Amino acid sequence: MQRFLSIDDVPDLNLLVDTALALKQDPLKFNQLGKGKTMGLIFLNPSLRTRLSTQKAAINLGISAMVMNMNQEGWQLEFDDGTVMDAGAAEHVKEAAGVISQYCDIIGIRTFAGLKDQELDYKEHVLSQFTAHASVPVISLESATLHPLQSLADLITIEEHKRKSNPKVVLTWAPHPKALPQAVANSFVQWMKAAEVDLVITHPRGYELSKDFSESVAVVPDQNNALRDADFVYAKNWSCFENYGKILTRDPTWMVTKEKMSLTNNGQFMHCLPMRRNVIATDDVIDQSLVLAQANNRTFAAQAVLKTILESI
Repeated sequence: MQRFLSIDDVPDLNLLVDTALALKQDPLKFNQLGKGKTMGLIFLNPSLRTRLSTQKAAINLGISAMVMNMNQEGWQLEFDDGTVMDAGAAEHVKEAAGVISQYCDIIGIRTFAGLKDQELDYKEHVLSQFTAHASVPVISLESATLHPLQSLADLITIEEHKRKSNPKVVLTWAPHPKALPQAVANSFVQWMKAAEVDLVITHPRGYELSKDFSESVAVVPDQNNALRDADFVYAKNWSCFENYGKILTRDPTWMVTKEKMSLTNNGQFMHCLPMRRNVIATDDVIDQSLVLAQANNRTFAAQAVLKTILESI
């Protein structure tokens, strides 16, 4: 595996999940594999789990990790070609990616959707420009439209906690006071479609995901009906795709409650974090959930990806 930007870069999904689960049992087994290697973690927006789990994964493999919060510690970057740089940006991505590639053997970069220009976000302008000008493997630590490390951790968590071979997994929209990207939802759908699960999506009218991701997936408009007999309930807010970046409703009745979870097959609640309590889900749901297990698996998801890349460079 030469890079990790989406599930499309994974040659063998089952092998990657098995690798992560094996590493979880013995995290330091390959702690000499990354000896002498350096990873650069470049953040263009805030992070807690992604930063710490990826650093921990690197440490477990013997990789030295350098972290840079670009917007606070670096020059503002320009990503467009042919731009006359007489405004805010002081450095072009061509030079930045090229320089970082000389310092690092692997680069992880995290960016975020602007939620203003759908075409720009969905062609992954920032990530694609950075990748084009980097000369070493690049790992997505989240992008405008996808969050593959999170989705891998989610799949690992489902594999660990499933009680039957083909569990019903429901992705439900949930209210939020801010407009959020579709990245986690897109990525979760993409990975669940490749896994052995029965996936259902439920959301209010107007919150349809891009057909590039949701095609062939059952969409049930009524949340209660969607939740019936679910084995896993994954709640996540996302803003509109069609009416791009807009909030059409903050309907609190979409919050996941204990009563709604009672409709499931003793279903287990999931969320990527951070999560607004008593907005996305109630306290009693969160406190009995898998959210900490998911966060823990972020380390082993990243470690499996890094191990696979190290073995191919």
